[in-house]
Amino acid sequence: QVHLVESGGGQVQAGGSLRLSCAASGRAVSSVAMGWFRQAPGKEREPVAGISRNGESTYYEDAVKGRFTISRDNAQNTLALQMSSLKPEDTAVYYCNADGAYFGGIYYAHLHNWGQGTQVTVSS
Repeated sequence: QVHLVESGGGQVQAGGSLRLSCAASGRAVSSVAMGWFRQAPGKEREPVAGISRNGESTYYEDAVKGRFTISRDNAQNTLALQMSSLKPEDTAVYYCNADGAYFGGIYYAHLHNWGQGTQVTVSS
């Protein structure tokens, strides 16, 4: 089983940027798809973006398209999410997930491979 640790969250003003990172350990993640999810207070966890195992295919939820960029460094066993033009509605805890299913251009989370999350707060 893979161990995931997110970092890079914080508080920013609307229009600002943040870069989240997810460090994987326990196994190499170069052979698996990965994704980012988020959960706002009082809401269910929702997908944000996903990336295929070789990084050639990515997908984004409509709410973040054009503002967020997912990337991976298989040599470093890491996943990143560059977030720009942040909005107050992006406020949430952001989670990394690994070894889910990636087909039809969508990433489906693995049931157990979650990090502990990192808080992102965007003020207006």
